[in-house]
Amino acid sequence: MKNIFLLAFSLTFIACSDKKTTASEAPLRIADSNWLIGTWSNSVKDRRDFEAWKKYDDSTYIGRSYSIVGVDTVSSETIQLEERNGEVLYIPIVQGQNDNQPVSFRLTLSEPGKIVFENADHDFPQKISYQLVSSDSIVAEISGLIDGKHRAQVFPMKRTQ
Repeated sequence: MKNIFLLAFSLTFIACSDKKTTASEAPLRIADSNWLIGTWSNSVKDRRDFEAWKKYDDSTYIGRSYSIVGVDTVSSETIQLEERNGEVLYIPIVQGQNDNQPVSFRLTLSEPGKIVFENADHDFPQKISYQLVSSDSIVAEISGLIDGKHRAQVFPMKRTQ
């Protein structure tokens, strides 16, 4: 009887202490974002937004984003998506902002078809996310606090290449 009790206790202890890996604990990898590679665009009224991503190597994707109103480029940024030291970083350089210096956002969520990057210390945005809607459609969003109020800008885009 003691042996049965000891065996049951041991199995219960092992079962309870057996750590299962959840999606949130899985390592974040740049390869999980390969659906982002391509050229995306959207037109709203007189504004056209473009974003293009290429795989540079196994740990780096290079992106470029810009908006055109009429014939004028009203915003432009280059982006590096890098996997290094166990982290994935989204590093934009926005022309005319942050003294044209890079700002790093750390990947905080990676699910099939969704990636979220955050930097709580940045003025705006503090969060950048991409959601794959279909093989030819994504939604990018920048969000965060401005003067204590939550703000968000949503950019639905279609694949052009």
